[in-house]
Amino acid sequence: MTWTRNDFPEGFLFGAATSSYQIEGHGMGGAGPTHWDSFAATPGNVVRAEDGARACDHYTRWPEDLDLLRDLNVDIYRFSTSWARVLPEGTGTPNPEGLDFYDRLVDGMLERGLKPAATLYHWELPQPLADRGGWRNRDIASWFAEFTETIMGRIGDRLWSAAPINEPWCVSWLSHFEGHHAPGMRDIRATARAMHHVLLAHGRAIEVMRGLGLSNLGGVFNLEWADPADPDNPADVAAAARYDAIYNRFFLGGVFQGHYPAEVLEGLEPHLPQGWQDDFATITQPLDWVGLNYYTRKLIAAAPGPWPGLTEVQGPLPKTQMGWEVCPEALYRFIMRVANTHAPDLPIYVTENGMANADRLQGGVVDDPERLAYLDAHLAQCRRAIADGADLRGYIIWSLLDNYEWALGYEKRFGLVHVDFESLKRTPKASYHALERALRRKGG
Repeated sequence: MTWTRNDFPEGFLFGAATSSYQIEGHGMGGAGPTHWDSFAATPGNVVRAEDGARACDHYTRWPEDLDLLRDLNVDIYRFSTSWARVLPEGTGTPNPEGLDFYDRLVDGMLERGLKPAATLYHWELPQPLADRGGWRNRDIASWFAEFTETIMGRIGDRLWSAAPINEPWCVSWLSHFEGHHAPGMRDIRATARAMHHVLLAHGRAIEVMRGLGLSNLGGVFNLEWADPADPDNPADVAAAARYDAIYNRFFLGGVFQGHYPAEVLEGLEPHLPQGWQDDFATITQPLDWVGLNYYTRKLIAAAPGPWPGLTEVQGPLPKTQMGWEVCPEALYRFIMRVANTHAPDLPIYVTENGMANADRLQGGVVDDPERLAYLDAHLAQCRRAIADGADLRGYIIWSLLDNYEWALGYEKRFGLVHVDFESLKRTPKASYHALERALRRKGG
């Protein structure tokens, strides 16, 4: 590492993140079925048809994992709660085992000096609600409000922060237009409704949490920089702006400005639910911070065919195991854009940043110099943003553990800690050890 904690402002926070379905082991503890279980059971959707039934067995190994976080010297643990573990039917009677699990987990974080940062939803929709239309159904905002009240009524009093929904673009566009995530649809009408309803549900959850007296509430947005494949071609420039509008400005604009970009309405307005304009009073509920999940940039070209009329072009930059370009500069641009345009009065946190790498356990050691270089480069851009006036308060790494990487199964490794998915043995990687040293506190 080329930096230490002392190179950042006093009070700047570091953390690591996970999500429930990716690590817990959804086949344990009375959790109900999810649309991810159904999606994975359908041939062709997920590599080797792998699912999250066992994952990293965090459900029973959570004390070991929290010890790893404590020993890493991070401040924040960003985790998510499973809707289907808490409410197996999506609504109605809670699962006592699920509530008890999150109770113990939060207490375990506090006992180890960690700040619990909860995300209510990280993609595991209860199957009974998927059967009722899922994110296409406007009622999901009320269902999500019920879940919010149930889980936050139990653990909210001990949280450092909370955010309703991780990465609304993935919940809606990736899952309903591109079909790469559950429920695996490719339907423009379903997409329009899911994109709107995910923001409506976000707003309702904020209202519920405010009603419970909770504070330090934020929104978490995944952002992907779009550059035109040919900056001298007006059609490519327009296509890149359309991509940016769909991926970034729709969700940021909806939550912070109370409107959707014209480039998106051009394609989706005919499919939005009746009276959608009246929902912005709920969608724009005031937040206390904004979270940015950033991994890569894309080169976008115009393409023939119906809206949105664009395609991705292979870029020249180095790639991660996911095939994503490594572009630290774009993290700086996003921090500054959010600071200057979308949420100028709010603290910013990088809530996810990290890379998948083909890590190998050799002789009991995992060397991952690529990850070290990646983190170094992105943290340098964080320092640059702070120097240029951005109110950036923290940086959270994805992920603590190698885990279930959704449709890509278990072969893409994002973790600071290597997981043997046969024995479930945890082995901290070289990047973990380097971070532990860099994050030692003064005098530590």
